[in-house]
Amino acid sequence: MKITSAEFVMSNSNVAKCPNEPLPEYAFIGRSNVGKSSLINMLVDRKGLAKTSGRPGKTQLINHFKINNNWFLVDLPGYGYARVSKKDKKVFQKYITEYFQKRKQLVCGFVLVDIRHDPQPVDLEFMEWLGTHQIPFAIIFTKADKLKPAIIEKQAGAYLQKLLDGAWEEVPPHFITSSANRTGKDELLNYIDGINKEFFSS
Repeated sequence: MKITSAEFVMSNSNVAKCPNEPLPEYAFIGRSNVGKSSLINMLVDRKGLAKTSGRPGKTQLINHFKINNNWFLVDLPGYGYARVSKKDKKVFQKYITEYFQKRKQLVCGFVLVDIRHDPQPVDLEFMEWLGTHQIPFAIIFTKADKLKPAIIEKQAGAYLQKLLDGAWEEVPPHFITSSANRTGKDELLNYIDGINKEFFSS
């Protein structure tokens, strides 16, 4: 898939007010500072589409971007660490879970994981929650440029094994990416393109 247009549509914290067009949506989520905004900008070839920040927890709303006029990319608030009050964190968590439970247009969630780190309980718990609620998702390992190829393979393998050791019978689709050197861009866009084709042919 080649991305020819990417436009910001809206930011909001009320799932009921999200765009009501019958287009497929892909939601990107992960712990704060996982490299989500950089990945989104790399995918759409636009430096400033999603706002990157040195301060974790910057994304605090549901952000909709319309891609190629036929699907939505949704940038969701990070979970885990953010410099916000406990009350605000509860609000973020509430509309994140509401989004995944109520958003009929959602066809796939992408859970971003920093490949440099060992499996984190908050990531594993969130994936388990998605699985329990039968919400389709894939894992995106980010920041692969920070590690040597053999270590990347080892880290990803350990992560996927952790899922198999838990409640999973098979691992979700997964992608190795780097925003710095554009690793994984084509694979990810082709995956989205395949789902889109199924969506529009059904």
